[in-house]
Amino acid sequence: MQFFPFLSHFRRRYYLRRAIYITLSWTLVSVVLFFYEYSVLESSGNISTSFDFISNLTATVITGLTAGLLGGVFTINLMEDWLRKYPFWQALLFIFMAYTATAVIVTIFGLSYLRAVELELPIYNSEVVKEVLAFFGTFFFLRNYLIWLLIVIFTLIILMVNDKYGPGVFRDFLLGKYFHPKKEERIFMFIDIRSATTIAEEIGEERYFEFLKDFFKDITPAIIYTRGEVYQYVGDEVVVTWKLKNGLYKINVLRCFFEMKRLIQKRKKKYIEKYGTYPDFKVGAHYGQVMTGEVGIIKREIAFSGDTLNTAYRIQAMCNANNVDILLSKKLVDAFPYLPFRFQKQEIGPVDLKGKTETIELLTFTLSSEK
Repeated sequence: MQFFPFLSHFRRRYYLRRAIYITLSWTLVSVVLFFYEYSVLESSGNISTSFDFISNLTATVITGLTAGLLGGVFTINLMEDWLRKYPFWQALLFIFMAYTATAVIVTIFGLSYLRAVELELPIYNSEVVKEVLAFFGTFFFLRNYLIWLLIVIFTLIILMVNDKYGPGVFRDFLLGKYFHPKKEERIFMFIDIRSATTIAEEIGEERYFEFLKDFFKDITPAIIYTRGEVYQYVGDEVVVTWKLKNGLYKINVLRCFFEMKRLIQKRKKKYIEKYGTYPDFKVGAHYGQVMTGEVGIIKREIAFSGDTLNTAYRIQAMCNANNVDILLSKKLVDAFPYLPFRFQKQEIGPVDLKGKTETIELLTFTLSSEK
């Protein structure tokens, strides 16, 4: 059963949403730069009587929209991909070429409109074309080229750092939300691939590394769509966390697990063709209070500490003993605001966890369609 009917289109919707943000941001930057330059020229008395404010503002908006659409839909995504695929110097060369091509196209769109209005001629008129081509040899083009190069680089840095820390985490990091350690309630889920050591021995270290990369990539849409945050990749394990309200909302914790299972099952044939096996995995989840704060000097990151993480890990370790793929603490299940009928729960009962003095009650879940 597919809980998120549009999740197969997640990546496209993610990139579309990002393109919209970039388009709006870059258009706003264009307008702000226009008003800044206009105010400087006006205060110095250097605006000619023939200056058409509306036409110039319209040309600025067209330029910003064109730059945002080209950059947000194509250029930025290509640049990100090149930085991951190629050596840094080669990626920089490709980025420089792509940016230059985009700058030329954007200039043509905006300036053609402006010159056509000023000359009262059609955009395709030879005089308009001549004026546009002449602009590429001016200081103003070079200045705009360099300014927007910095804007593009800054945008890339923001996107890549956000990818590193995860959606929402980078914002908290910038705002200094966890500069001083604080207590908060969070859900933690430990995801572990079964028979990982055996798989690594069978396919070799290099192919196993690619195997893990594919697995991490394939389950990511389910994590992001359910508002989860990847806390750590530890060997063949993934540690996912939710702020309590996000994990309980629409029972996102359970939805995440079953959607990850569906995504891997959907790609099972491709895994077997490529590696001779596929990533069968198990999870354990628990919630409770943790200390959250920034740690590190040379490499800073947001870290969590507390018994909640240890308990979630121990719960995941009990999956094999109980022959199940998912185990949740009763404390977490009791916190669910409701339980959709499609989720069939089964009580495992009180279990002694390693390192814990008290027993903890566990439950597992299946889908009603599986019966």
